[in-house]
Amino acid sequence: MNSRPGVAVPLGVISRRELLTLAGATGLGLVAVACGSTSISPSALATTSGATAAPSGQPVAGCILTPELDEGPYYLDGEATRRNITDGHPGSPLALTISVVAARGCAPVAGASVEVWHADAAGDYSGFGNGSSSRTFLRGVQVTDAAGLVTFDTIYPGWYPGRAVHIHIKVRNGGSTVHTGQLFFLDTANATAFANPAYSARGDKWVHNGDDGIYTQGGSSTIVEIKGTASAYTGAVTVGIA
Repeated sequence: MNSRPGVAVPLGVISRRELLTLAGATGLGLVAVACGSTSISPSALATTSGATAAPSGQPVAGCILTPELDEGPYYLDGEATRRNITDGHPGSPLALTISVVAARGCAPVAGASVEVWHADAAGDYSGFGNGSSSRTFLRGVQVTDAAGLVTFDTIYPGWYPGRAVHIHIKVRNGGSTVHTGQLFFLDTANATAFANPAYSARGDKWVHNGDDGIYTQGGSSTIVEIKGTASAYTGAVTVGIA
């Protein structure tokens, strides 16, 4: 749990043996797929999920198969189809745009169902514990448009003991679940966001990414690129599916 995330290595300069060694060390069994280029720069890997798709949804040179990560204990089936999932809960507004692309070929995937769910500023999930009076807040489903995009109007997720700050995601395509994972935020972004009074009363005991065993399985490929201030954020991430 205390290991630090590894340094991204561009494809094209890493040998096949080294790549297989790294895959074995992470326990993923998922290997990055380059498309349209023989390499992916470390800066690209450190931004969204390795493909740095622009908000327009246009794919760029490098795509990866986004790592599968734990669904967690707080999933609820039957989430409502909607863009705004806040249900009036306090916190810093976050417009989260998710781009779904084919890892092999980089084409946007239209018509995919994208579900998200996460904790509120108090660290509670709807349907569980202190959030059990509601089954809907900070949960929702949308279908990707022709550019492979969905945007959720939510709040910056809160923290709870033992886990780094994250958003859960599940993608279905053609009736099948094609990705289950988690999205994370840079530690520096978390520190800024939690200065907001909606979060700050709980203190600063949130877990850094490098100390979260689930984050270290996915690393920088799971990071949401954040812009804005604690008063309002936009976030973007690309999810590559098989």
